[in-house]
Amino acid sequence: MATESPTTTPETTTETRDETALAPRWKVLLLNDDVTTVDFVIWLLIKVFQKEREEAVRLTWEIHYTGSALVTVTTLERAELYVEQVRSLSRPRGYPLAATMEPA
Repeated sequence: MATESPTTTPETTTETRDETALAPRWKVLLLNDDVTTVDFVIWLLIKVFQKEREEAVRLTWEIHYTGSALVTVTTLERAELYVEQVRSLSRPRGYPLAATMEPA
């Protein structure tokens, strides 16, 4: 009768790391044009981007004098929503105001 020897298997060690990956961030910029009113841009910054009035006024003049301003840095999905909200609120009022987004 043959005796069976216990089989040995090499121990395997699995290393796991708990790392939270942050979603890539995106910049949302508003662009100047010659038609959209200052009042509308200020209103939009307050209502859509939740800016305080003082910051909304400052950003509006930055857009006017430099051609654009960084309004917020956020996730891709939120940036896409902001760009669409700017377009959908501006066009029915006859304003060509545009927002763009780029990787932060």
